Amino acid sequence: MPQFSGYSPPKVWQWDRASGGRFSNINRPVGGATHEKDLPLGNHPLQLYSLGTPNGVKVTILLEELLAHGIDEAEYDAHMIDFFEGEQFGSGFVEINPNSKIPALMDYSDTNPVRVFESGAILMYLCEKFDAFLPREGLKRCECLSWMFWLTSSAPLFGGGFGHFYQYAPVKIRYAINRYSLEIKRQFDVLNSRLSQGEYLCGSDYTVADIAVWPWYGAMFVENFYAAAEFLDIEAYAHLKRWAHKLGERDAVNRGRKVNRTWGASKDQVPERHSDADFHD
Repeated sequence: MPQFSGYSPPKVWQWDRASGGRFSNINRPVGGATHEKDLPLGNHPLQLYSLGTPNGVKVTILLEELLAHGIDEAEYDAHMIDFFEGEQFGSGFVEINPNSKIPALMDYSDTNPVRVFESGAILMYLCEKFDAFLPREGLKRCECLSWMFWLTSSAPLFGGGFGHFYQYAPVKIRYAINRYSLEIKRQFDVLNSRLSQGEYLCGSDYTVADIAVWPWYGAMFVENFYAAAEFLDIEAYAHLKRWAHKLGERDAVNRGRKVNRTWGASKDQVPERHSDADFHD
């Protein structure tokens, strides 16, 4: 059995700010606002406060798909929350999401405004509000929700686990990278096996399950998250690759993944409103 030496946990953990690596300036062990800052308010009933990360892109892709579906009430204003600048800890944002994570949504279409946080909750809220991309009942609904919740439990291991230790941790820890690589490869295989049985995750129908999963596992074939595509040998998953590229060709997917991007353009170049057509990669 291999022997490991080094760090021994203390009896009571204490916060060491320097241990956070790249994210040490924004990660902290307490919740709540760090400063007063009101949120901007646009012209549409739906106000989205987010960033163009996979979790944020889930929501903007769905909104763009709803608009492409002819649902004009899905028009929205998208406001960037730059978590590298700590904007998620502003008082206005914390009022919408006490957990200080993107995305967060306000719906002002009724007399009593509705706040929704957590990307999965936002997806379900929008699908049910507009009666689209989520089957109403029966086995199809169960299958769709199962894959949606699979994503919410799996993606943190990809982003918070594998991504952190492979790309962002201040030191490379073989055990941690191997542990998370094992799980991520298993997840790719689960998706690849499922997609060998049908065109989409729920069979022949394109649903919110595909919209939820693609920004993490499909976009990997487009954006090479964590520069890990070769390391994870994602080209070996032929059915997942087929699905990833098929969805990546959809106009709504391409529009959704360009909203609130901070890379490839300066912050003032990235449009705040969905209706601006001149998106920048």
